[in-house]
Amino acid sequence: MENLSLGELKYILQEPIYLFEEDQSELKNKVSENKSELVKKNEVPPTPHEEPIKSDELKPETEEIEIEPIKVRGKFEKGILILHEEAALSDPVMDMLVKMIQAVGHSMSEVGLVSSEELHGKSLEEFQAINAHIVLKFGKIKHPINALPIHEYQIHTEEETEYLFADSLTAISEDKNLKVKTWNALKLLFNISK
Repeated sequence: MENLSLGELKYILQEPIYLFEEDQSELKNKVSENKSELVKKNEVPPTPHEEPIKSDELKPETEEIEIEPIKVRGKFEKGILILHEEAALSDPVMDMLVKMIQAVGHSMSEVGLVSSEELHGKSLEEFQAINAHIVLKFGKIKHPINALPIHEYQIHTEEETEYLFADSLTAISEDKNLKVKTWNALKLLFNISK
C-alpha cells in the first residue's frame, strides 16, 4: 500500500485527500525521481506532469452551514426543560405551571421553556445540544423526541437526562384527574414524599 499512487488510492479511500504544500513538493520530487529511473531503464515512457494542487483547492467542497441553536426561554439555571404543545401559554396555564415548579422545590428561573413551534424542524442532535438534565414534555411536540420509547406519566432515563411525558398543559389545567396524575409523576421524578 505504501507504493500506491494517488490515482490508485482513490479506489481505496472514500474521503477526499488533501495535501499540504510541503507534501506536494515532496511528492512531486519523488514522482519525478521514480519516472526518471524508469525512463532510464526503458520500462515506462514519460508522462506529462500534473499541475500542483493550489491551496484554495484544498478546502472542502461543502461549506459548513452554522445551525442556529434552539432558543430556550427563561434562565434555565438547573437544566430543567419544559416542552409544551401550546404556541403561547395562557395566564391560568402559566400560573398552574409556576405552582407545579414551586411545588417540586424549584423556581421559574431554574427552568427553560420551548414550544412545539420552536422545536419544529430541529434535529434530535440539536435538541440534545441544549444539555437538559430533566425534560418535561407536555402535549404533542413536532419533533423526533417523540421517537424515544417513553410512555406518558412514566419517568424514562436516557444517558444523563430524565424524561417525563404528559398531556398538554392546557388539558392538565382543565382536568383534575390529569392534575393528580401529573403531580404523582412529578413527585417521583423530583423525589418528593408528600
